[in-house]
Amino acid sequence: MASIAEKAKEFVPAQTKNIAELDKVSTSSNITEKVFKEGTEDEFRVNVINVDGEDYRVPSTVLANLKDILVVKPGLQFFKVTKSGSGLQTKYTVIPLE
Repeated sequence: MASIAEKAKEFVPAQTKNIAELDKVSTSSNITEKVFKEGTEDEFRVNVINVDGEDYRVPSTVLANLKDILVVKPGLQFFKVTKSGSGLQTKYTVIPLE
């Protein structure tokens, strides 16, 4: 049995990473909605994909950009996302990969 101090030293908070952290994303990746602070007035939802047991947040702007790309390239299998800025100034760019 571990002491609370030992457990605290080992503690790593759960985090949702960002899709821009991935080198390559498959268009066939399953996407789900994850709810945070459920049942409170601060409740919010995000879209996530799971890659190798880790959740990666998919901003709605990424989905909108990918939708436009899929109109031109319906057979697209892989893409990459780059991120610039931070906070409300964050911009995402979807890059089709072959």
